[in-house]
Amino acid sequence: MRRVSFRLAALLFSLGAPAWAGAQDLQFQAPASVSDAALPRIMQDLAERLLPVYQEPDQERYLANLSALQMVAGDYVAADATRETLRERRRGADSGRPVGRGTMYDVYAHAKSLETEDHLAFNDAFERTYEEAISRLSDHDVYAVEEWLQASPQEARDYFQSLLARQRPIDTINEEDAVKLVWAYLGYEAYRSFSPLVASLEAKDDARRYLTDDEILIPVPQRPTLHVRVIRPKSATGPLAALLELSIDPSRNFAKEYAAHGYAGVAAYMERSRTIPFVPYQHDGEEARAIILWIAKQPWSDGRVAMVGEGYSGFTAWAAAAHPAPPLKAIATSAPVAPGIDRPMVGGIFENSAYRWSLQVTNTNPALDAGFADDSVWRALNEKWYRSGRPYRDLGSIFGRPNPIFIRWLNHPSYDRFWQTMVPFREQFAHLNIPVLTTTGYFDEGEPAALYYFSQHQRYNAHADHTLLIGPYDDNVIQHGSLTSPVLRDYAIDPVARIDLRELRYQWLEHALKGAALPPQLSGRINYEVMGANEWFHAPSFAALAAGSQKYYLDAAGSGTSHRLSRRKNPKLAATAQTIRFKDRSDASWLPPSDLISRSLVTHDAVLYQSDPLPKATRMSGLITGRLDFVVNKMDMDLDIAMYELRSGGEYLRLFNPADELRLSYAADRVHRHLLKAGERQQVAFTSERMTSCQLEQGSRLVMVLRVSKRPDREINYGTGGDVSDESMADGRVPLKIRWFNDSYIEVPVQPIPR
Repeated sequence: MRRVSFRLAALLFSLGAPAWAGAQDLQFQAPASVSDAALPRIMQDLAERLLPVYQEPDQERYLANLSALQMVAGDYVAADATRETLRERRRGADSGRPVGRGTMYDVYAHAKSLETEDHLAFNDAFERTYEEAISRLSDHDVYAVEEWLQASPQEARDYFQSLLARQRPIDTINEEDAVKLVWAYLGYEAYRSFSPLVASLEAKDDARRYLTDDEILIPVPQRPTLHVRVIRPKSATGPLAALLELSIDPSRNFAKEYAAHGYAGVAAYMERSRTIPFVPYQHDGEEARAIILWIAKQPWSDGRVAMVGEGYSGFTAWAAAAHPAPPLKAIATSAPVAPGIDRPMVGGIFENSAYRWSLQVTNTNPALDAGFADDSVWRALNEKWYRSGRPYRDLGSIFGRPNPIFIRWLNHPSYDRFWQTMVPFREQFAHLNIPVLTTTGYFDEGEPAALYYFSQHQRYNAHADHTLLIGPYDDNVIQHGSLTSPVLRDYAIDPVARIDLRELRYQWLEHALKGAALPPQLSGRINYEVMGANEWFHAPSFAALAAGSQKYYLDAAGSGTSHRLSRRKNPKLAATAQTIRFKDRSDASWLPPSDLISRSLVTHDAVLYQSDPLPKATRMSGLITGRLDFVVNKMDMDLDIAMYELRSGGEYLRLFNPADELRLSYAADRVHRHLLKAGERQQVAFTSERMTSCQLEQGSRLVMVLRVSKRPDREINYGTGGDVSDESMADGRVPLKIRWFNDSYIEVPVQPIPR
């Protein structure tokens, strides 16, 4: 599988976001569809009218936009000359940086120019131009160019169509939107012209640059066969260090990317077999060790292996680290899964998605594969189970697909030896003395596991060479390695955070394996971007992230579901009452919202606490801690804790996402369950498993939403104190009743902002 992080909107933003001042709107009627026969004439007319009036003080942006206008106007010779001028200007500034953005338009403009002047067929002109351009580039730069060239024509079409639909009701267009529309049309035309040619041209170039060994089989006794692909650069003059990714997905094949960066690229996956079934998590360390030892014996290997990956393949690197083979010299992962920590449960609460996923990855019947991608099927299952009130263990029976692996997981609700043997545990971290890089985000589902690995390594190994990078990233950014837009789900990301995380990983690997200098973003143990401050900061530990903390009490003052986060404890004891009716299933389709920016908050099964306006801007960086003081009529309960900044303009910004999830009986100890005392006043301390960092504005308020977890996509804790997966609605006849006393508090890690 190739990583195509390209999104057309992102490319157009980087190339052509103009800065108009006082420009006049143009008359323009957008066609209804990209299929309109008049579209080429309409867009050519728009470009021709823009050309005489277009202005832009930034010279590089001016040249980029000018070339787009010239191409859409049909003057490819002029466009080719403009892009040559642009390349000359960028030559010095881009020295040492990977190419990519705009290169496809360089090739496209020159090919169209040859088609016009030399009367060559476009396919021949493009092939000649492509080969001339590619032959001058390094493996690394060629890989970057191919990433952009492999974008889907359908994606370009859809983006252009979305802009047309937005413009359609209006009969004028401002010049900024007009340039954006011209770029979108150009992307649509260019990609549908050269997309059919790219694969064969790339294969031809690959044969010149790389040595490829496909489908190497490594048998492991009593385990599924390992399928391995190795790609090495022909330019190598001796043995190479290897980058290994061990996945369960045969389409994950980044071996060429690793080779393009100067390593022996090794992509491996475990065979799905009816005779030896694949079991997630339990034996991956053995498989990883077998591949590492195999690599070290190959004539092209210099004996050093680094494991890399995201999600599950990030976990396999940690599985290898539980009993590391000597050739394993480094680990670099993004949002790695930690079984028993964030999968198949999080905060001790099992997730329905684990049932779906475990069925999918162990399935050996191709006829069933399509059904796993249909979200509507799984939403319907969630709602059916939720309405039925049946025990969580019955999920498979309700769906009609027994799942022994899922049942096995439910039999281990604590972080017991079943989970502990899968990755390093406690003192095993003390013996992990290789460099490690972990990348995650404040809005990344995998953040708890990433922080778990980092904190445990630091706790048990005082000299751990472990680097953590964390910023305003979500799952999609972590998976693709870069932001595809300056806006993430309506939240404007600080410019300094818009970095290529995968390229940063390679810079770190150059440091770990070859002694190169560390990039500045990774100069500390914890490297974090403060949202709103537009700056990276560095700290040696979680404890050093903030100068101190600010305590906020959960004051009962208020009405309904809205109460106060107070800087002072109310001397008069009071409590906020909350009642959850387990038998009410009228909310079977409800799920907590996940938007990062909102104008209002939903208090479904929740109470809300809000602070006074902040007297001055404050930096909040680290893990939120707290102590809940309460009386409850049950022996256990599950909570979600969400934190927001309520800005003076009325917008709520999530400080992390998803919400922190917590089964209170595991708050003190995930290995041993400590039940609550029904009917007695008690206190439970907690530490968030999600870090955040944000510069809170003067006048903003902190908002905490404390929600009891009762939702169709999660295990439901009815509070009997027994095995939660065996409980049913019959155990919930009596509603859950809680009184949150105003001695409850949270502590927010803060530091003053230097003047």
